[in-house]
Amino acid sequence: MTDAIRRHDPLVKGFASDNYAGVHPEILQAIALANEGHQTAYGDDVYTRALQDVFRRHFGPTAEAWPMFNGTGANVVALRAMTAPWEAVVCAESAHIHTDEGGAPERSAGLKLLTVATPDGKLTPELIDTQAWGFGDEHRAQPKVVSITQTTELGTLYTPEEIRAICDHAHQLGMLVHLDGARATNAAAALDVPLRAFTTDAGVDVLSFGGTKAGLMFGEAVVVLNPDAVRGLRYLRKTSMQLASKMRFVSVQFEALLAGDLWLRNARNANAMARLLADAVRDVPGVEVPRPVQANAVFAILPREVTERLQKRFRFYTWNEATGEVRWMTAFDTTEADVNAFAAAVAEEIRSCM
Repeated sequence: MTDAIRRHDPLVKGFASDNYAGVHPEILQAIALANEGHQTAYGDDVYTRALQDVFRRHFGPTAEAWPMFNGTGANVVALRAMTAPWEAVVCAESAHIHTDEGGAPERSAGLKLLTVATPDGKLTPELIDTQAWGFGDEHRAQPKVVSITQTTELGTLYTPEEIRAICDHAHQLGMLVHLDGARATNAAAALDVPLRAFTTDAGVDVLSFGGTKAGLMFGEAVVVLNPDAVRGLRYLRKTSMQLASKMRFVSVQFEALLAGDLWLRNARNANAMARLLADAVRDVPGVEVPRPVQANAVFAILPREVTERLQKRFRFYTWNEATGEVRWMTAFDTTEADVNAFAAAVAEEIRSCM
């Protein structure tokens, strides 16, 4: 028996973030499986050792996975390992490392972020060149890493060919490529390609691989695809406070996610529910869906009064206060009933404000 009390209604779901979802039951089972008895701490356990083979099946024989606590930590550790103190990272102005990590890359890693305005959240070789200059100039932070996000903060997808073009261009400049893959599984499902198609095979050097948004309780991983792209990662993980003592509980979750098709099932459901939601609200008078729905994000523009009323019933975020644009995210556990209930609420609040 437990003295814990359930303090929320498990039937209530929101559309604010896929982080709001619980833990997939198969992940919980895996954690329980690893729970009995003792295992060596700090990653020298049988689950973390076995995890390397799991990641290599997806990303190739040289891939090396480093489990971390969270996405910000994974990005910071990866970028620290890829740069010297005088070097900088080129990223989109909308990138998560710039807009949503509380300045962690700058404050914790001492990195200079060279941001680029993009119409759709995606970098191109031409856009990279607007910041990738001044090589050898001691007065300018030296561009060293191009960081891209898949899927982007605007819900858009890079094709494998687009990422290959970025990697080829960056490498020609003597730069490296980091991919923030917090929603990499959603991207692979939407593109209907293996995970390595837009990472290893496209020339990406280092990947931050997301687990939490895909159904884990906690855990992300830095996946080194090019061993020559990093240095000191073992020590940086510790000094960045990302070394889990009971790492087996992170590793076994990734094994459950990636050894079979759980990652794909979860991503396909989240993506399908986003398309369903967009279709359900697109023709509601007063609702505009201004961006393509390519994975599990739906952007919409609503009257401010409607948004305020709706947010009292469902959790979601306003993306742009000036335009009234909001963002709705679907998750592995979003159901058609959840979508239909939310879409009905949107229509109801629209009618009440007319």
